[in-house]
Parts: sequence; structure tokens; C-alpha cells
Amino acid sequence: MKLKKIITSAFFTLAIVGTSFATEKDPIKKKKETKEIKTIETIVGVAAANKNFTTLVAAVKAAGLVDVLNSKGLFTVFAPTNDAFDKLPEGTVSTLLKKENLKTLSAILTYHVVAGKFKAKEVIQAIKDNNGKFVIKTVQGNNLTATIDSGKVILTDAKGGKSTIILTDVEASNGVIHAIDTVVMPQ
Repeated sequence: MKLKKIITSAFFTLAIVGTSFATEKDPIKKKKETKEIKTIETIVGVAAANKNFTTLVAAVKAAGLVDVLNSKGLFTVFAPTNDAFDKLPEGTVSTLLKKENLKTLSAILTYHVVAGKFKAKEVIQAIKDNNGKFVIKTVQGNNLTATIDSGKVILTDAKGGKSTIILTDVEASNGVIHAIDTVVMPQ
């Protein structure tokens, strides 16, 4: 009878200790999950998580620009959607993704990037402060010109092509993304 009490007591103690360990693990998981939720991805991470930017992400990877757009520097990216790439003449994207054209692809992609973080409100204010036209120097070296037409910000590229910003202020840990409806082209 004494032995039975000892065994029952030991079993009960193990059950309590086991429950205690299980309970202690749960708060750790919750803290970890909370931390992961609060983490904001880099520009590449944000774009990769959005199905509307699969072509852009593939191009960034092919051009070897992932490390640059994952760096700590602040950037503003005028990100063409998949639909924007679809507007290019047939075969353009596949041609640009070829090894021999990666320099051209890199130039086109960096033409969509501006050093510094500029939210939509700041871009609009700069347009207003500059008599309706704001010239933006891109990382590639050529300029984009931002204007407002019918309440929308329009980017005009070096060749006179136009693109409308269709989504603004997508936050990333190293900058901000504004989605555009047409790929802009440098000279």
C-alpha cells in the first residue's frame, strides 16, 4: 500500500512537472510569433510576398540586385506589377532575363529605384513645391518626372513613356514601395 502511494505520488508529480514544461513552452512560442509578426521585411521580402510582383522579383534575382535591395540603405522603389511587365512587347522580359542582357535589365530595374525613403505625401508635396513637376534622380542615373493628373501621380520616363502610381506607401524595413502600372525606361 505504501509502495502504491509512492508510485501514485511520483506519477502525479511527473504529470504536474510535464504540464509545467508544456505551459512554459507556450509563452515562448507566443513571444517568438509576436516578434516575427512585428518584423517588417526588406523591399525584396515585401515584393516576394506579393503575387503581383513575381516578375519583378524574378528580374531582381536575375540581375543580381537582391543584396542591394536587401541592404540597410533607404530606398523608394517604383515597382512595376506583373501587369505592367505584361504591357511590354512580347518576348521582352524573357530576352532581358538572358545572361547577355543582364546589364540592360539591371539598368532598367535601377531606373525604378530612388535613394532615400519618399512617401506619397512627400512626392505630392515636392510636385506642388516645384510648379507641378518634380524631377527625380534614380539610382540608375537618369531622371523620372513626377506630375499630378486627375489626382494621380504620373511618372514620365526619359523616353516620354508614362506610368501611373496605383498603390502607395507599402512599408519595408529599408524603404517604401509604390506600385506602378507601366515599366518606365531609361534612355
